[in-house]
Amino acid sequence: MEIDEQRYEEIAKQIHSDTSPVGIDAKKTHILIIHMLQDIEARLRQVEKRVENLTTV
Repeated sequence: MEIDEQRYEEIAKQIHSDTSPVGIDAKKTHILIIHMLQDIEARLRQVEKRVENLTTV
């Protein structure tokens, strides 16, 4: 997966944690991932509806 350096740094700043032994806030990271997946799911539903409408016409 390719990700540009600016976007990489933005994400790294969002999930960084000085108090975590691995350097990231696991809870925040999981919340961001779940949020992004929910957004993808919603967009996929929209696409599926459009395709369904095209095939029923």
